Amino acid sequence: MKPNRHITSVIALLFAAQLASATEPLTLGPDGTRRELFVDGHLIANMIGGAKLHLHRPEPKEVVMTTDAPWEGNTSAYYTIFRDGELYRMYYRASHWDTEAKKATHREVTCYAESRDGIHWVKPKLGLFEFNGSRENNIVVDGLGTHCFVAFKDGNPDSPPEARYRGIARGRPVGKKGLYIFESPDGIHWKLTRNEPVITEGAFDSQNLAFWDAHTRQYREYHRTFVNGVRAIMTGTSSDFIHWTKPVLLTYQEGIPMQHLYTNAVQPYERAPHLLIGFPTRYLPEEGQRVEPTLMISRDGLRFHRWLEPVVPESAPKDRTGNRSNYMTWGLVEIPGRPNHLSVYATEAYYTGPDSRVRRFEYRKDGFVSLRGDAQGGALITKLIKLGRRADRLTLNYRANQGGQVRVGLYQPNGTAIPGHSLSECRPLTGDQLNQTVMWKSVSGNIVGKTNADISHLRRNHPAVRLRFELKNADLFSLQFEPWLR
Repeated sequence: MKPNRHITSVIALLFAAQLASATEPLTLGPDGTRRELFVDGHLIANMIGGAKLHLHRPEPKEVVMTTDAPWEGNTSAYYTIFRDGELYRMYYRASHWDTEAKKATHREVTCYAESRDGIHWVKPKLGLFEFNGSRENNIVVDGLGTHCFVAFKDGNPDSPPEARYRGIARGRPVGKKGLYIFESPDGIHWKLTRNEPVITEGAFDSQNLAFWDAHTRQYREYHRTFVNGVRAIMTGTSSDFIHWTKPVLLTYQEGIPMQHLYTNAVQPYERAPHLLIGFPTRYLPEEGQRVEPTLMISRDGLRFHRWLEPVVPESAPKDRTGNRSNYMTWGLVEIPGRPNHLSVYATEAYYTGPDSRVRRFEYRKDGFVSLRGDAQGGALITKLIKLGRRADRLTLNYRANQGGQVRVGLYQPNGTAIPGHSLSECRPLTGDQLNQTVMWKSVSGNIVGKTNADISHLRRNHPAVRLRFELKNADLFSLQFEPWLR
């Protein structure tokens, strides 16, 4: 890609402007090796030309679950899916609505399924609770909590063996208003941790959830409330899963409209644990009460960057246009045989038939949002970034389409290129790579070997740098400074 002279001149002016308003450099973790995704404006100082942040949608795959058992039905919902070693676990509400009689045909129960590959699921006959005279079913919770029970494996190293798995659920209509907490040693046999709800401020009539946040070493919970009649999300934190802070409303970037958010599906992103990824399902009462999953990202658990476009549109196959027929489940997992991808799941055919379904969708790793350069090319200048003590090389997750490429240069705060690491000296990155080390030309013009990628020697004289990217017909998903493996 030949340098775009207009973009180059604009960049020079922007570097000067950034110098005049210099701030403290961003720190990418304790040793400078934290992976960063282009999911918001956190890294960005300026974008020029045909560069923009682009929202991606996961690719539809196969149906993995049909709720066709007598105790299940067409309003089965609020699925939780997570990986537990070599096993995948699924928890969900089983229920059915008779659309002609306009009433439920049986009580709500919480069910459990498991899988070895995230695709083929088994509903084990657990023998725990009776339904229609038989215990041959996969019911794990009956009575209090079954409307929207959510389970997770507790990552807190201080959690006792009897609470290796934890649950949170709305009490009503069986119990009091609020969220009750549960515990289990094996994810199958559950009991109440407390006989009273531990969180009482909110509405709770949706998928409320909680998890251990290893990055901040605390539990987080996210639950349903209403603000002036609009469905909204609140959050709180806890050190022991019992005593919670007063919940507060989530906030969003300026200019985001107030919309019904039915569920939240917030979870830490395993490849970058400082990021919380949410898939709130937006409710559209004026459009036949249909729902559609969206994306939001947070760096503190309170303020989220929301993307307004749906990530699973009603046109995704199939049966997603009806009342509440397109919920995103809670879970983001890697499955065997797909090491470069992550799976999410969404429901379909809610209310419309004798049962409903869960379909798998697939993202590229880090592939929620990208920095995209169009066919004419675009550029991005980052904020100042501190080179940490283990920042020995720069790796990128990118995809360049036919005729496209990515280049990157390292620059001083004043916009001067660091010798040997300028944009023009960068080896063009082509093809599709999840973790490609960037290389620059050496003095002799060769572009092979560690010496052309090594930036460890720069830290002494250049403790903080700006990255300048130029992309043409390409997407950049994430970057990471990494150590050399010695």
